[in-house]
Amino acid sequence: MADEKLTRIAIVQEDKCKPKKCKQECKKSCPVVRMGKQCIEVEFTSKLATIAESLCIGCGICVKKCPFDAIRIINLPKNLERDTTNRYGPNSFKLHRLPTPRPGQVLGLVGTNGIGKSTALKILSGKLKPNLGRYEGGPNPSPEWAEILAYFRGSELQNYFTKLLEDRTKCVIKPQYVDHIPKGLKGVVGELLSAKNEMDRLAHIQDTLELNHILDRNISDLSGGELQRFAIGIISVQKADVYMFDEPSSYLDVKQRLKASRVIRSLLDSSNFVIVVEHDLSVIDYLSDFICVLYGVPGAYGVVTMPFGVREGINIFLAGFIPTENLRFREIGLTFKVAENVDELVDQEKHHCMNSYGDMTKTMQRAGSESKFVLRLHKGSFNDSEIVVLLGENGTGKTTFIRLLAGLIQADDGARVPEMRVSYKPQTVSPKFEGTVRQLLQRKIMESFMHPQFNTDVIKPLSIEGIIDQEVQHLSGGEIQRVALILALGAPAEIYLIDEPSAYLDAEQRLIAARVIKRFILHTRKSAFIVEHDFIMATYMADKVVVYEGTPGIDCTASSPQGLLEGMNQFLRQMEITFRRDPENFRPRINKMDSIKDKEQKAAGTFFFWDD
Repeated sequence: MADEKLTRIAIVQEDKCKPKKCKQECKKSCPVVRMGKQCIEVEFTSKLATIAESLCIGCGICVKKCPFDAIRIINLPKNLERDTTNRYGPNSFKLHRLPTPRPGQVLGLVGTNGIGKSTALKILSGKLKPNLGRYEGGPNPSPEWAEILAYFRGSELQNYFTKLLEDRTKCVIKPQYVDHIPKGLKGVVGELLSAKNEMDRLAHIQDTLELNHILDRNISDLSGGELQRFAIGIISVQKADVYMFDEPSSYLDVKQRLKASRVIRSLLDSSNFVIVVEHDLSVIDYLSDFICVLYGVPGAYGVVTMPFGVREGINIFLAGFIPTENLRFREIGLTFKVAENVDELVDQEKHHCMNSYGDMTKTMQRAGSESKFVLRLHKGSFNDSEIVVLLGENGTGKTTFIRLLAGLIQADDGARVPEMRVSYKPQTVSPKFEGTVRQLLQRKIMESFMHPQFNTDVIKPLSIEGIIDQEVQHLSGGEIQRVALILALGAPAEIYLIDEPSAYLDAEQRLIAARVIKRFILHTRKSAFIVEHDFIMATYMADKVVVYEGTPGIDCTASSPQGLLEGMNQFLRQMEITFRRDPENFRPRINKMDSIKDKEQKAAGTFFFWDD
């Protein structure tokens, strides 16, 4: 009976399967092949093994025998087979269902990396024709559009695709990887924006997204944050029926993320659609009118849920349980209590050792300019088992402070920070190591890598077992970030300096990384200074905060480390936004601008609401 309710998919990972370097263990060990059936086919000349899913009995022997860990056999509920929207090929990723956009509302998509969010955007934009699981070269021919429209008959997607086919829908997409933009687009920022301008809002967009000072620059000269704001701007000045934004908050600070969110929401009218993929949960909460959660197995399959309200959808994603389908897709839920184990924290208080640094000033020459940037640091102190989070806009000197603490640069007056062993993870990680992840970890942090406690607390939660034998040079941004965090935490040090640990990580990985860092600093009785723009992640980790004020890139001041509530209130007052806390999982939620709650908290001066 169990077999009748389940359908089976077999995934062979192209980047791991190496038939020329193995002895075809998968084929030789398969009991179905031994019975004379061609369940697994692989030749010495093949580039990839192929598995016949209709013949596979799900024994999993091939999974265990594969020397490169290239095979996954996954059981799915039978009813999902009817909902297959797209599959790229045999033994490859498949997407079930599609998110349904609604006119005049912002649809947010939440899910881990590799779960199908970008695939869904490609289908909804018309760049990818959904094949309903019938790929080229498969047993059944790929469907024509008439069949696809019949498949979606009775749903809102039927009308959506009909308009798309009849060229009555103009769709524009802000790409995920903005650092690739200079490769395909040349020219000056101001000229490119003017050429695409189709609405009477160019000046407003340029002002809100802080683009005025880069209008005369070439695209190739822009930083990551400037490219992101330019990409959002060039999409927002066009007249379109469907606007899609894939990860619009990358490289942006908190203030810029909120401004970008307001620009995106300003695109709404009664007839157009706005779809946003975002990993910063506070931003997607602020931006969206409703949410679709994507779950499944990254790189294997993804399933799109029905639309939920914003609060309910994000809470379902964090809980890992979908009540409408009675389905659990994650073993543990994610919560945001300040102290997960009060007794443990109280016990740690007895072991506090205070360190301090004095007032410092650092003057730096701005690249390509005669002007200078001045950073003034107020003296402060920090304890062991304590995380200090640095909060401020881009260009206010957070990374400069980290580099001062690391001893990479010196203060103007020669003032010195405490002489402590330091481990530093820089903002930008560019791997130059030639070898596998395992070889890198063994060379750099052999003692920690072999330590059972470090494996339990850091390596396993950051899920690098799937990439442990991959070449470092071939890793994606998120994979590199996780490896860099392990290297930083694995180095023997008294103070850990971590610059933007959330970069390139998806929403789930960010929360896990925050928990790993918090637990590691607490248990090892070390100290950490962390630069972070993801507000939820920053709030979860912070014991104290340093707030930056002043004019970015010109003259800024960093406060002394202060308590979480006091510091967050000071920072949010600068941003002119208020936060409340969700009663279910305690995550911080941005209040909508000028909402009743927003006005109440501003009047009371409680910009950050965090009562336990």
